[in-house]
Amino acid sequence: MPNYDKQIHIISFDVPFPPSYGGVIDVYYKIKALFDLGIKVHLHCYKYGRQEAEQLNEICASVNYYKRERFSNPYFGSVPYIVRTRNTRRLLNNLILDDFPILFEGLHSCCHLTNPALVKRFKMVRMHNIEHHYYTNLAKVERNVAKKYFFNLESKRLSNFEFTLKHANCLLSISPNDKKYLESKFENVIYLPAFHPNNGVEMLPGKGKFILYHGNLEVGENDEAALYLVNEIFSKLTIPCVIAGNNPSTLLKQMVKKQEHITLIESTSIESIHQLITQAQINVLPTFQATGIKLKLINSLFLGRHCVVNTPMIANTGLQELCTVSTDALSMIGALNRLFDKEIIASDIAKRKLFFEQHFNNLESARQITSLLGGVRN
Repeated sequence: MPNYDKQIHIISFDVPFPPSYGGVIDVYYKIKALFDLGIKVHLHCYKYGRQEAEQLNEICASVNYYKRERFSNPYFGSVPYIVRTRNTRRLLNNLILDDFPILFEGLHSCCHLTNPALVKRFKMVRMHNIEHHYYTNLAKVERNVAKKYFFNLESKRLSNFEFTLKHANCLLSISPNDKKYLESKFENVIYLPAFHPNNGVEMLPGKGKFILYHGNLEVGENDEAALYLVNEIFSKLTIPCVIAGNNPSTLLKQMVKKQEHITLIESTSIESIHQLITQAQINVLPTFQATGIKLKLINSLFLGRHCVVNTPMIANTGLQELCTVSTDALSMIGALNRLFDKEIIASDIAKRKLFFEQHFNNLESARQITSLLGGVRN
């Protein structure tokens, strides 16, 4: 029978529906898995562009929305902007109405982590990234001077703010690599694999007809990866290549136009991306940020055929054995040419299914959370 005496607050940095990008995918499918185990989730989420979602009421005992106060000067103050703009008294008032455990999603949501009113509460923080590393890397690829300055400033503030994590009873890292970093500074760090939308491996046998790169192209990291592929990899191939993602940069559009065998698909939905992943012969996923874990990599391995990555994409993720890893442009070109003619057979699919039955299982990960709540009066 469902265990409905267990209840938990989850504070999300964004409205986690629709689950259409990395962070909210982890949040949404975590809530869903907890619901499936009979846990009552009291969700608190910040609004800044996304609408209230009736679908969340289906898997949450209660849903509270708060406005993210983005009018403040992003260059002012010592508290990180992503934290300061999520500092709401109404949230604290709602949290102190009971004594349920609290799960903070990312440093973004930790404005009340050190509040004396919560000192006796069981508190967990889900670390989606080592945030100051993430912002440093955003600054490296940003071409806008003002944004570059902000990212560097925010990185310093996040590094200083990280000490607040010592007030958590438990830190839930999203990758083995992040766990190693967090363990060097804090106690009670647990690796909790990323939650994802996949119910099972849907890898198709046979061959696809193109190479695919996908991602949210308005994110500097993804734009950099797409430009790298066009200039250093795809331009050296004759195989059909597809880049899919919303809001590509003007530079990326210009570069793609020069290559007849490269197609840019600008307007995409979750469903259309998943279809492209399934149809492709190879999903190629380079990154220049070895932070967290990329959920698009997990999706590509659940849905797609061959997956070619560079070292930062796969470093300490536990997914190395399922991918072809390239260390430079030349080896990536060779891997793409070689794998484009290699059909997927039954044993390839069986290997992938066995791996994901043992790893990245949403219900098992949710059980890890409930085991932490086992000794908490609730």
